[in-house]
Amino acid sequence: MKKIIIGTLFSALLFNSCNIDDSINTDPNVAYTTTAESVISSAQKSLSDYVNTPSVNENNFRLTMQYWQETTYVNESNYDFVNRNVSNTIWSDNYVAVLNNLNQAKGLVENYIPSASEISTWSVTKKNKLAIIDLLMVYTYQNLVDTFGNIPYSQALQLDAHPLPVYDDGATIYTSLIQKAKADVQSLTTGSSFGVADYYYQGDISKWKKFGNSLLLKLGVAIADSNPTLAQATVIDAIATGVMTSTADNCQLPYQKTSPNYNPLYDALVASGRDDYIAAAPFVNFLIVNSDPRISSYYQLNEDDEYVGQTVGAPGEVDVYSRIGEFAHKPDYPGTIMNYTEVAFYLAEAAARWNTSTPATAYATAVQASMNEWGVSNANITTYLAVHPYNSANWKQSIGLQAWAAFFNQGQTSWNFYRRLDYPVLQAPTTAAQEAGGKVPVRMTYPVREQSVNGTNWAAASSAIGGDKLTTKLFWDKF
Repeated sequence: MKKIIIGTLFSALLFNSCNIDDSINTDPNVAYTTTAESVISSAQKSLSDYVNTPSVNENNFRLTMQYWQETTYVNESNYDFVNRNVSNTIWSDNYVAVLNNLNQAKGLVENYIPSASEISTWSVTKKNKLAIIDLLMVYTYQNLVDTFGNIPYSQALQLDAHPLPVYDDGATIYTSLIQKAKADVQSLTTGSSFGVADYYYQGDISKWKKFGNSLLLKLGVAIADSNPTLAQATVIDAIATGVMTSTADNCQLPYQKTSPNYNPLYDALVASGRDDYIAAAPFVNFLIVNSDPRISSYYQLNEDDEYVGQTVGAPGEVDVYSRIGEFAHKPDYPGTIMNYTEVAFYLAEAAARWNTSTPATAYATAVQASMNEWGVSNANITTYLAVHPYNSANWKQSIGLQAWAAFFNQGQTSWNFYRRLDYPVLQAPTTAAQEAGGKVPVRMTYPVREQSVNGTNWAAASSAIGGDKLTTKLFWDKF
């Protein structure tokens, strides 16, 4: 079988080729030389695995946002991310397993020679495939910028030409991502693409258009305080062109009931045979005080038939405190990349900032979208909204608190709203790692590996953002 060499930011990795399969039983670190379909499938699963995992070795944002708490080993709840080299894993998950595979898929599409029967439709198919690949790259790069700040971008994924890539300015990257996403949406044309190898939308171009516009909405809202002119223009264009309008538009990976294709939540909470997680007190108490009906979906009752969360940063017994909800114990629970609830909250924020719609109505729609997502009855939604109406005098608080309530299972999304709107008001535990400076982290530090391998560019990037610290605000986090 043929082999290909794939460049990473810090090493060359050798991956074997493999035949495409209609299941998701593929190694997320494999790139294939047969078809782009194989590679896109692998990249999509790897992306979903990263975004949805609760692993303390990589995606810690459920802990950071004080939804979850660890039972025994509480390093990460105390923001000690160096002990497990969390940043290294985030970096490799996204650059190697996702972006490199997407880049390989792009090359396979560009170099593909269509058969005689494919020639007549290949122009459209090729454009669609390249646009889908690029949208996934835009999504991934945005996640990386929102996690670290300045990152390798213009020289990334080019091992031969740039084995030690420079770090690009985060604001400049955002501008490029917006331009790319707009071009991608315009390129998408009715016709074929990846078909069933596209695990998110099964090749449905209309759904990818909505995803692309929703991604533009997300990009625009994110820079509302740092570049309001570009932000507003991007948001208005995205809404006009067509964002997600219902759960039918959700971008999700349909996990399966068997290994290795079950949801990483199930892997951590059930398949591992471990009891590593319980409810965190700040969020549980917030739900109780506000009589939030989603609490029964988010958590399980403890041995005394109560919802109880542990103090952040302190260990706790699984029977004394609430376990994570039953949804996370289902192996085939879908993995969310972006969903209608998230889009509804961006629309609410856009309405509050720029009157793109009636703010109070958009706020209610967002809250209702979340409640519907978690199976809350219409009667309970009406009651909840009556008690928690939109507050135009402090819209950041209204939307920020409701976003915290909504994104229990979307840790990084919640973290983004928290940093942008400054609600909820979270307190770091008194036991927090010294590196946190007594605060809840607002960014992830760069990988230790980058310091040792790409030290010159790491040092320049660290200086440019104001220091490689957990307390250094990103360029868009202005207040």
